Amino acid sequence: MIRNLIVGFVALVLVVIGLFGLRGGSSRKPPLEVFPDMDRQHKLRPMEPNSFFANGLSSQLPVVGTVPRSEQIELADGTKVYPFENHDAITGGTVNLDGTNYLATIPIKVDAAVLARGRDRFDITCAICHGRAGDGQGVVSLLGVGLAAANLHGGEIISMPDGQLYRTIVRGSKEGKGQMKGYRAELNVSDRWAVVAYVRALQYSRLVDRDELKKYGKNPDDIPAAE
Repeated sequence: MIRNLIVGFVALVLVVIGLFGLRGGSSRKPPLEVFPDMDRQHKLRPMEPNSFFANGLSSQLPVVGTVPRSEQIELADGTKVYPFENHDAITGGTVNLDGTNYLATIPIKVDAAVLARGRDRFDITCAICHGRAGDGQGVVSLLGVGLAAANLHGGEIISMPDGQLYRTIVRGSKEGKGQMKGYRAELNVSDRWAVVAYVRALQYSRLVDRDELKKYGKNPDDIPAAE
C-alpha cells in the first residue's frame, strides 16, 4: 500500500515537472501558463507600429480643440475658468497663491442646483463624521470611533472665511496636521465649493428665520433645515 502511494507521488511529481518545467530553468519554448495573470496582454505600446490608424502609430495626439482636465467653472461674475490645480484663487481658496489671505466669499454662483450638489457630496463624504445636520453627531462620533467630529454650527467654524472652509475640505484641519484629513482626491473643485455652500446653508438654517431669508430674496425651501 505504502509502495503504491510512493510510486503514485513520484509519478505525479514527474508529470508536474514535465508540464511546467523546473523553476528557474530556461527554455526557448514558451511556458505553459495555467494562470497567465495578465503577463501577456493584447495591448499597444507607445509608438508601436499600428496599421489601424492612418499614421501607422499606436500613440495618437488629442483631437483638435481638446482641453486637458475638467470643464470650465462659472464664477459669480459670469466669467469662466478651468479648475486646474494651483491655477488661481478658485482652486486654492486664498487671494494669494502662497496660501495667504482667505477668500471671504464663495467665488462661484450659488443656486439651488449647487446646494443640491453640495448636499449630495456632503451626505456622502462628510456626514459620516459631522452628521447630516452638521452638528458633529455622525456615525463615527455616535459609535465612539476616534475623536469627536467638529460641530459645524460652532462659532469658530461659522466665523471662518469661505476660503478657509474650502481649504479645510481640501487639505484637512490645520492644513492637514489636525484630526481631519483632506478630501482633495474625493471632491473636485466645483464639488468642494458646493460643499462649502451647503455647510453655509446648514448654518443659516439655524441662525436665520424664514422671514429674514425672504427679505433678501432667498427661498427658504431651497435651504435644507438642520434637524
